Amino acid sequence: MSDGRTNLIGLPFAELTREIESVGEPAYRARQIWHWLYDRGATDFESMTSIAKKMRPRLEERFTIKRPEIAETLVASDGTRKWLLRLEDGNEVETVFIPEADRGALCVSSQVGCTLSCSFCRTGTQKLVRNLTAGEIIGQVLIARDALGEWPSTEGRKLFTNIVMMGMGEPLYNFENVAPALRLVMSPEGIAISRRRITLSTSGVVPMIPRAGAELGVNLAVSLHAVRDDIRDKLVPINRKWPIKELLAACREYPGLHNARRMTFEYVMLKGINDSAADAHELVRLVEGIPAKFNLIPFNPWPGVVYECSAPATIEAFATILNGSGYSAPVRTPRGRDIMAACGQLRSESLRRRASAEAVSAPA
Repeated sequence: MSDGRTNLIGLPFAELTREIESVGEPAYRARQIWHWLYDRGATDFESMTSIAKKMRPRLEERFTIKRPEIAETLVASDGTRKWLLRLEDGNEVETVFIPEADRGALCVSSQVGCTLSCSFCRTGTQKLVRNLTAGEIIGQVLIARDALGEWPSTEGRKLFTNIVMMGMGEPLYNFENVAPALRLVMSPEGIAISRRRITLSTSGVVPMIPRAGAELGVNLAVSLHAVRDDIRDKLVPINRKWPIKELLAACREYPGLHNARRMTFEYVMLKGINDSAADAHELVRLVEGIPAKFNLIPFNPWPGVVYECSAPATIEAFATILNGSGYSAPVRTPRGRDIMAACGQLRSESLRRRASAEAVSAPA
């Protein structure tokens, strides 16, 4: 932290224990603090009533348990919530909570900006600034729990049940921080969300896919979006490095796949680009042999983008072909359009407002 204190949020338990022992406290104190952070949602040491009152100021001197600052909160008419979060260094990221009838998913960011430059994605227009730390990733989860009033973590029915690493950035390009954050999320003594309820999305960082499967074992979602390399090269430029054939070969080897635990292929529907019946049939051919399901995503336009969303009838026809071939292919219901819920939109607007304010205040 800028004040020299160590932020305990996001530290693995062994490291947190070392930090607590470094100030002369016994190891069991770390277990108490861990419980307060991740089961009770404590935001300050003073609220940790199982710790001796005289010890709390001493902990406050050396440590902090600070979450990212909430710069802006938007709530859509459909219940979707979006937070623009300001980090210690002034950078901003987005986090989105999407409620459903029987569950709710938190869409978590892994980087400030992105390095992939996917042409249909608003975040792709933003340069990569840096990776998020494990604490900044976990902080997004804590903020959502705060807002939904879902502490203690291990008690009662929750609105917030799932995590999707589908926010700003490419998680597999920040694996060294994403992995410990997700291990903490999965820990029965931490946030306690099952790996079966966590999905990591990648645009196709092929060499990291086996490692993600071996070390985390969470669900994998692959942003495919095209069935031909020439089209995917434009939509998802990482395809030039690892084309579709190599990507799908890695997907076939992902551990733990079976009919009850399928890989998700995300496919944004772009008018006249990737939405023909021929594209749907080729998609079926490409994924043959992979326990898979599809997530068809109506494109959410943003200012200046050249793409349009496919017509509803076209999307329905595309889904019918996939369903008829034995694959689940639901069409994602657009959520939060009235609050700029598509990835990167709110941060882009924040950057625009900031640049406009600086231009106005600059001397002539």
